[in-house]
Amino acid sequence: METLANLESFARSAELGSFSEAARRLSLTPAAVSRNVAMLERNLGVRLFQRSTRRLTLTEAGERFRQAIGGNLEALQAAIAEAASGAAEPAGTLKVSLSPTFGTTHILPLLPDLLARYPRLRPEWHFENRQVDLVAEGYDAAIGGGFDLAPGIIARALAPAHIVAVASPAYMAGRTAPVDPAGLGHLDGIVMRSRNSGRIRHWAMRDAAGTEMTAIQLESIVVNDPMAMREAARLGLGMAMLAVPDVLPDLESGALIRLLPRWYADAGAISLYYASRTLLPAKTRVFVECVVEAFRRQKFAERFAGSLG
Repeated sequence: METLANLESFARSAELGSFSEAARRLSLTPAAVSRNVAMLERNLGVRLFQRSTRRLTLTEAGERFRQAIGGNLEALQAAIAEAASGAAEPAGTLKVSLSPTFGTTHILPLLPDLLARYPRLRPEWHFENRQVDLVAEGYDAAIGGGFDLAPGIIARALAPAHIVAVASPAYMAGRTAPVDPAGLGHLDGIVMRSRNSGRIRHWAMRDAAGTEMTAIQLESIVVNDPMAMREAARLGLGMAMLAVPDVLPDLESGALIRLLPRWYADAGAISLYYASRTLLPAKTRVFVECVVEAFRRQKFAERFAGSLG
């Protein structure tokens, strides 16, 4: 009977077209992956790959075999992970993608308790402003907004992603507070240029009654990161449009004040993304449970809602 290691090495090599890439994904050496595939070919008595110095190509027999084991292999992996989790505590590398500001402010503080409860976890947390491909890049989970839902990935909404206008008390001293989004154009604007599109993001704001109005912003200071926007606002350099979670501690401490308390922009939802398996690996399951419980306990959904003023 074939081992799971042989089947995984074959499936990943077929998916990625490379023993080296498959080895990276499986945390093995290329030699080990090549050896596992060779053993599988020998046991089956067929050649599964045409090998060249540049790329692996499936033979006809290899393609038939890949199609035959595809879904069954994933189910088997999940079943083994779940069975193992019942016999031992959650363990292994927990690879998660988080935005830098939100992740360090609201999710990183959950880590001490998580590790105290599950000391065999090994966090590998990436703080980055981008949408990752969970499957292709080997992430167990991601927290953010607006991800494309590839097949097999689900999104669990945690809280609204509302954008509000903020400035420091020192900056607003002696200035007339705006009464609507158009009035923001009289203040120095701290804006962000998108890394992907190269454009400055402007927002349409709404109030509790549903009235919409474009937020006029001068492009006085341009940066490419929300954390830099927040720090520039704290330094009294102007007003910025930022997500409530990114500025909540500053609003609560008084380091920043919210302009236009009745107005906000809706950027969708903050969601928790992970593979849609019937049986989640124990390490992913306990992380999801930890995050969901923290949002419930700390009432983040209510506190992040700019619509509540």
